[in-house]
Amino acid sequence: MDGEERRGRLSSFVLGGLLGASAALAAARRRRGYRAAERRTPQGLGAFEGAPCYREIVEREQALEEARFRDQQ
Repeated sequence: MDGEERRGRLSSFVLGGLLGASAALAAARRRRGYRAAERRTPQGLGAFEGAPCYREIVEREQALEEARFRDQQ
């Protein structure tokens, strides 16, 4: 029984060590950042605003606003 208990503790210790080491490596990668592989395309709202479909919508809305303005005069 003592041998089985030791084996269980040892395997738990090894598994915990592997898990801790992988977490440390992941944290180090996140801290280092991704400067070597910077994006060349815009991110977030910049990417959306540069899309042709968005520009078409903006142009349509501007045309509607201009038409409404002319109708009011």
